[in-house]
Amino acid sequence: MPPTNADPKDKVLNPTVVKLGMVSLFADIASEMLYPVTPIFLTAVLGASMTSLGIVEGVAEALASLLKTYAGAWSDRTGKRKPFIVYSYLLSAIAKPMIGLATAWPGVLFARSLDRTGKAFRGGPRDALLSEAVNPRLLGAAFGWHRAMDTLGAAIGPLLAVLYLNYVSATELRPLFYWSLIPGLIAVVFAMSVMEKSVAAKSTPVKRPWRELSTPFKNYLLAWGVFSLVNSSDAFLLLKTKQSGVSTTVMILIYCFYNLVYASASPSLGQLSDRIGRKSVLCGGFLIFALVYAGIAFAHEPWHYWTLFAVYGLYMAATDGVGKAFAIDLVDPATKATGVGILGTVTGLATLLASVVAGLLWDHLGEATPFLVGAVGSTIAAFLLIRIPTNKQI
Repeated sequence: MPPTNADPKDKVLNPTVVKLGMVSLFADIASEMLYPVTPIFLTAVLGASMTSLGIVEGVAEALASLLKTYAGAWSDRTGKRKPFIVYSYLLSAIAKPMIGLATAWPGVLFARSLDRTGKAFRGGPRDALLSEAVNPRLLGAAFGWHRAMDTLGAAIGPLLAVLYLNYVSATELRPLFYWSLIPGLIAVVFAMSVMEKSVAAKSTPVKRPWRELSTPFKNYLLAWGVFSLVNSSDAFLLLKTKQSGVSTTVMILIYCFYNLVYASASPSLGQLSDRIGRKSVLCGGFLIFALVYAGIAFAHEPWHYWTLFAVYGLYMAATDGVGKAFAIDLVDPATKATGVGILGTVTGLATLLASVVAGLLWDHLGEATPFLVGAVGSTIAAFLLIRIPTNKQI
């Protein structure tokens, strides 16, 4: 007879990992049915400029990012993960319909900030709970599977947007934001079903988390920060595609295709990071990003965008989940959520600058400029990352 006392942590697809995957699936359906059309809503419906778009995307991410370290440290200090996950997904679900109610771009900024605040409070605790649900040797595979479910939602969401646009004009976008509430609330229901075994709470708060971080993790933050400084919002990729003459429907289908590639490749690249080390996979991802951004700068035919967005999906699969797993590898086990939170804070603050600068470069130096800057910056980040001393396993 097979053993009945097998440790769930020895399976990648144990109940906790599967339920967290379902949470992300439905949450991303809600987010990504809106993400491709939000830039169009801002520019075509509300009349915002490209600089305003950069401010909305950058400021919303940055304001929320300031909370990520605090949320992660709070979760580590209390030993709780689930309350952060449930309430933050609820906040994000409620915030999305508020975008459709906006009459000017500051209203979109407010709603996007609430949405990203929800993301800030769940990121570190959710990723820490995910890491605690599996054996450390399966960490990359677990994050890869979770990213695959998250990104499958990012493929389904745009398809729902295309279906909606088949029945309305490109300027009648407001109801789509209201419909997003349904998958958002389904994600909350799945989050409530997750079982949590409380981790040991820290007896004292982390007042100076920076001093508790390892030198390799600090070096990783430097490399990731340089990369994030040139990694502006994907809204600029979508608008570059649209301004090349691609229709709104085809643009969304291209974005959906990118997410399908991303979802398909995430488990394999997560497992690869378990075998050959996360640093090697991340460096490859940074260099793929550089190639894609250089290509986007000069792309002008639809097939260019189909090809480049597919390769862009490989970059995301090699960096998103693997990047978080690498952060957890480099921090003390008692500060997992704090480490992921600090990584998120660095990412968000850099994104503020990246998105605002990208908008200014686009408006004043041409549409190719922010992508060429991104290609150069990500190559520099890859060289910084490869120089970080780590052991063979990471």
